[in-house]
Amino acid sequence: MTLTPGYLVSLIIFISVYGLFALGLNLQWGFTGLINFGHVAFMTVGAYTTVLLSLQGVPLFIGALVGAVLAAFLGLLVGISTLRLREDYLAIVTIGVSEMIRLVVNNQELPIGNGQWRSGVFGLQGFPLPFTNVTLNPLLQFFLIAVLTGIAGLGGWQLWRWIGKQLQLAKGRQSLPIASLIMAIIGVILGLIVYIVGLISILDANNFNYKTGLMVVLLLVLTVVFWGLERLVNTPWGRVLKAIREDEQVPKALGKNVFWYKLQSLMLGGAIAGMAGAFYAWQLATVYPDNFQPQITFDAWTIVILGGAGNNYGTLLGAVIFWAYFEGTRFVLPGLLPFDDARLGAFRIMVIGLLLIILMMVRPQGILGKKEELTLGK
Repeated sequence: MTLTPGYLVSLIIFISVYGLFALGLNLQWGFTGLINFGHVAFMTVGAYTTVLLSLQGVPLFIGALVGAVLAAFLGLLVGISTLRLREDYLAIVTIGVSEMIRLVVNNQELPIGNGQWRSGVFGLQGFPLPFTNVTLNPLLQFFLIAVLTGIAGLGGWQLWRWIGKQLQLAKGRQSLPIASLIMAIIGVILGLIVYIVGLISILDANNFNYKTGLMVVLLLVLTVVFWGLERLVNTPWGRVLKAIREDEQVPKALGKNVFWYKLQSLMLGGAIAGMAGAFYAWQLATVYPDNFQPQITFDAWTIVILGGAGNNYGTLLGAVIFWAYFEGTRFVLPGLLPFDDARLGAFRIMVIGLLLIILMMVRPQGILGKKEELTLGK
């Protein structure tokens, strides 16, 4: 395995896409207690809407915003039909909706522009991608470096604030909790790696491609969404969501419209997943229905459970660990085990399932989660 800048840029994009996708699920389940087993449906809507609109000549980022709005609308439709029922109905309906959308796309004729149509089973290729027709000049380099530096600065400031909160919580103890120390160290190291990789890719004009610009824009979107969610969950609105997660009868007794708050959470989480779908499509550069299997949803569940439900920092940490495991084992295991590619893929999933079982036994709240806020199994 060669850690070239191009490979690292692609890896950062995948980690960021899954981190953004999992943030939406964390809002729905980690903060509100909504069991959504069809989260990939929102990503599918966002990806296909963005691609189909771009093929019709709609500007890319407007298409991505429309995709996020339609994903939120899907959350509205699902929520209206299920949120007044028992929570297990939501789990059943969401996984059914995700498969229904994938199968419809697979069997539907899709417009690809100029009056032409293509069967969904053949996928969509050749759609516009951001930064493909952009010439890397000094002004654009300065802009991308400025954005990347701003993201790094904001990320460092958020990490510093988080460490300060952990120190406040650790008053009276002899030392900072081990999980918090690990998070701080990983955060600093990852921030430096991303910043250095980004600088190298931007300054290397000869090898500049659309993925470098895509990485910077995606990191910006991820930063804004993360910052916005952190602000929201610490407002009265976020505290009502946590109260609903713990016992929805309490906010009901206080006069809160629990159904409306649940609906807002489902729609906002869906919109975030829809935005992640647009970046996912741009990263893949070709979209097939099989790119949106139910496995994608359970990857997001793995990320949220691993990092700690109800903790946005934990969700990002979970995305990093998840992709570090999958990329590491992809290169290491073939030299250790006499399996073909199919068996190796199954083995890697089996191992991460085993590790999750061990984690749930040892630390059920996840790496950065709080045990008193654990919703799994309630």
